[in-house]
Amino acid sequence: MPFCRVGHYQNAGDAGGNNGIGIYYRTYGHGPIKVLLIIGLAGTHDSWGPQIRGLTGTERPNDDDDSGADGRGPGEDGDGGCNGAIEVCAFDNRGMGQSFVPTKKSEYTTKIMAKDAIALMDHLGWRKAHIFGHSMGAMIACKLAATVPDRVLSLALLNVTGGGFECFPKLDRKTLSIAIRFLKAKTPEQRAAVDLDTHYTEEYLEEFIGPNTRRDILYQEYVKGISSTGMQSNHGFEGQINACWTHKMTKAELELIRTAGFLISVIHGRYDIIAQICHARRLAEKLQPCAKMIELHGGHLVSHERTAEVNQALLELINASETKISPHDWTNLTKETSGCLVTWMSRRRTDADGESSPCFLFSILEKLHLCIMYLFGLFMLALEHGRRALRRIKPVRVGASVK
Repeated sequence: MPFCRVGHYQNAGDAGGNNGIGIYYRTYGHGPIKVLLIIGLAGTHDSWGPQIRGLTGTERPNDDDDSGADGRGPGEDGDGGCNGAIEVCAFDNRGMGQSFVPTKKSEYTTKIMAKDAIALMDHLGWRKAHIFGHSMGAMIACKLAATVPDRVLSLALLNVTGGGFECFPKLDRKTLSIAIRFLKAKTPEQRAAVDLDTHYTEEYLEEFIGPNTRRDILYQEYVKGISSTGMQSNHGFEGQINACWTHKMTKAELELIRTAGFLISVIHGRYDIIAQICHARRLAEKLQPCAKMIELHGGHLVSHERTAEVNQALLELINASETKISPHDWTNLTKETSGCLVTWMSRRRTDADGESSPCFLFSILEKLHLCIMYLFGLFMLALEHGRRALRRIKPVRVGASVK
């Protein structure tokens, strides 16, 4: 099986946290244009299937025994977005799928995982590549871009946040219910049911495809997929959660990305309940003038819910980068900033002199919102620790007293 031993491609200073880690990967298609796909929390490389097909024209790995010399199997025409000129690599992050699973949470950070991806590029012999990431994978992609900006041809961030508090989902009854069900899920069937509500909009799930709803069809596919790869281990899940929670892009890192000159697309579903779109907008605005914000009618897994639009956006990014379009011609953003409360309240007010000044009330409300999200996170952590403690408690058997 194709593995990259990341320690072979890292110097002593970068090798911390790999401990012989092997990263499982697959490549698809052939051509001079290289694309590295980085998946998110609890996802595996095949979660990128719709994008792999859209970019290369095939979902058959290059190392498949049934593949031809061009990497395509029987009946596959290879009609990728750039006339078959793209080679794609998708991989399982550490802690998931067939990649190695470190047992220490400290061995999971977006910086360490970005170094895994850089080592994989070295393993493949890719000097430069277009870097596309989804959710946690987009956080990793940001770290990669800040670490080796000279090796990035373009950057696509799908359903991204800035990590930390921004990882907290939208606070409402539905989201709380989903969070509790997620923590309780112990079987592929339970996990599949909650994943559907997490990944897609209800409107999309309830559409009929023939006699069945899309929910029914996807449920069977999810159960099959989870059963084949297995439930994520506790070490892997807790480690990847730690990577999301500790992720932060400093001003210096953002400036490195912003001034590197490559084009950026921030793609997001408007109804994502996991990664709120306001955080993606804010990140895009910090990356001006190189970033374009693309909002689609979809949920957290917008790459599946709106496959055609996402694939088109990715191909446009690749083509714009290859043809050297100017960042100022690429961006669709203004200098206005966005926050999570801007949808119902203006962030700025006009003073008596007609000049703009920050809205003090907005600042207070935004801080209150972060405080509520923090308390929600503490509640969920306490709930999970409580459940584990209860599982460890064994009932004490008391024998009958002897008189």
